[in-house]
Amino acid sequence: MKRALFLPLVIVAALLLFNSAYTVLETEQVIITQFGQQIGTPVTAAGLHWKVPFIQTVNRIEKRILEWDGPTANMTTEDKLYIDVDAFARWRITDAHTYFVRLTDERRAKDRITNILGSETRNSIARHQLVEIIRTQRDRKPVVDASLDASLGTTLPEIRFGRAVLETEILEAAKPALKDYGIELLDVRFKRINYNPGVAAKIYGRMISERQQIAARFRSEGEGEAAEILGKRERDLAQIESEAYRKVQEVQGKADAEATAIYAAAYGQTPEAREFYSFTRTLETYRTVFARETTLVLTTDSALLHLFKFGPVPPVK
Repeated sequence: MKRALFLPLVIVAALLLFNSAYTVLETEQVIITQFGQQIGTPVTAAGLHWKVPFIQTVNRIEKRILEWDGPTANMTTEDKLYIDVDAFARWRITDAHTYFVRLTDERRAKDRITNILGSETRNSIARHQLVEIIRTQRDRKPVVDASLDASLGTTLPEIRFGRAVLETEILEAAKPALKDYGIELLDVRFKRINYNPGVAAKIYGRMISERQQIAARFRSEGEGEAAEILGKRERDLAQIESEAYRKVQEVQGKADAEATAIYAAAYGQTPEAREFYSFTRTLETYRTVFARETTLVLTTDSALLHLFKFGPVPPVK
């Protein structure tokens, strides 16, 4: 009889003990509720703890950093372009009591984060142009192509903020709203930004225009360099030709002077030599003057006809 009573008592005691004890991990905190109402303050110390069995319930709340990966949403930029924005965030629960009272569990918390971050992201996107959202470097600084010359008709908009500033705007705007729910928002980032199919052609056209402007600048610079090189070549060529012509004239003049000196020395030694020189030079003159179909009207006393009248021997006076 005693054995028959002992076994149920042991089972009941084990159930009471099992339902009275609970453990808290380092990564969580616990709120105890009784009939739906919170009892005491959140339990944050890790280890074994006790509660009233069956009546009180253990509600576990994460202490670690949690992730939020929101849905892709279609938004409009300041320049009236439609884009699909996919963002993510990191958050944690800092006020377990407020969090539990207003949200109860993580599923409702993520729904609230989706609503708040979605609204703030849409507001921030609407205040900025598309170029501020999509153009940024690996160090998350705005890309500014200052090398484009305004003389080429460049129309690229100036980037004043960049993607990192927009993410900070969203973070600062959403933080106070989520703090009211016991949540600390740690970081917000854009994961993916896609062009809406309806405006993709316009975006690609703008990209092509930008590339064409850069190509035009390169071509203009190349043509300027080519013109400078050709001009320098022409100047160098003219200088070389002028110097060469001067040297040729100097050599020819020196050669003519030496030839004249040689002729003078050769034909000026005797009267016969001088007469022979006069005779040969006169014949060369005839060859030059009396070309074919040449008509000359001369008197008989002309010096040019001296050889025809008297021959190589001067007349006797």
